[in-house]
Amino acid sequence: MQILSNVSLAKYSTMRLGGIASNLVEISSRAELKEATAWAAENKLPIIVIGGGSNIFWRDEGFNGLVIVNKILGYEMTGIDEFGAYLVVGAGEIWDSVVARSVEAGLTGIEALSLIPGTTGATPVQNVGAYGQEISQSLTSVEAYDLTTGQLTNLPTEACQFSYRDSAFKHEYRGRYIITGITLHLMKGGPQPPFYGSVQSYLDEHNIQIATARSIREAVIAIRSAKLPNVAEVANNGSFFANPIITTEQLRGLKENFPEIVYWPLPEGGAKIPAAWLIEQVGFKDHHDAETGMATWPRQPLVFVNEGAKSTANLLKFRQKILDAIKAKFGLTLTQEPELLP
Repeated sequence: MQILSNVSLAKYSTMRLGGIASNLVEISSRAELKEATAWAAENKLPIIVIGGGSNIFWRDEGFNGLVIVNKILGYEMTGIDEFGAYLVVGAGEIWDSVVARSVEAGLTGIEALSLIPGTTGATPVQNVGAYGQEISQSLTSVEAYDLTTGQLTNLPTEACQFSYRDSAFKHEYRGRYIITGITLHLMKGGPQPPFYGSVQSYLDEHNIQIATARSIREAVIAIRSAKLPNVAEVANNGSFFANPIITTEQLRGLKENFPEIVYWPLPEGGAKIPAAWLIEQVGFKDHHDAETGMATWPRQPLVFVNEGAKSTANLLKFRQKILDAIKAKFGLTLTQEPELLP
């Protein structure tokens, strides 16, 4: 374990912006994690633990503490029976590789989460979801290092308080638990319809009558590749805002003023409004902002792209332009998905 000094944080976010970390270390085992946190405590330094950096961006001021890059690996299939199997996965595993291996093993449950960038340990934090699946639907437990006790513990799904793009790891567990691994329970056989609209369209277009985990993964990869930039090639954090959830009363008012509004009714009442539609309506579709060097991706305005921004301040100014425009027109405030650190 080697602790580095004065490291550019722009290298540790796919948005490629941010200041300097006074200290940074990459850890590959639970023992190294314990050693790193002990070193920080001895030196009275705060810590931040990250994975692949695809859902975070850093302040220009940097971080006067210890950044721990979690690279704990591990992939084990256990409890195999005629119905399914459990996957025990290290937090540092590349998430899409985990999905690919599960599909190759003939398991279903996370195939719609294909091509989501980042590492496995990040998936429970915001209850990662896409195309009709959420990680919480397959997750049975989260293994975490408890900073208050110095011990590893297993948190069952019900203790994680999952909701839409949210969990206890973003709130009361923040600063206490460091995720070291997860356990998933996946099923054998094929995924069951109904499928997400664009996925079903892909199946229809390719004359796929009976869906398999493999065909759903192929559909999702094709859909995402067609409309989303590759973080390895284009500086971005994926979807920058969550789709706002509104009440039935709010929907009624919006429909009166905007009869063409796009929304998805929710079983419990109210509706979810596509944030991408809202961004388009206020004129930021395929928008390239000369002032800040930021842009929205041509095929998905929900994705902010760093075309030439020199600082996180530029990104925040661009973000505020869009938030203000949507608030002024629709009275809605969007919630940011990627986390601004520290």
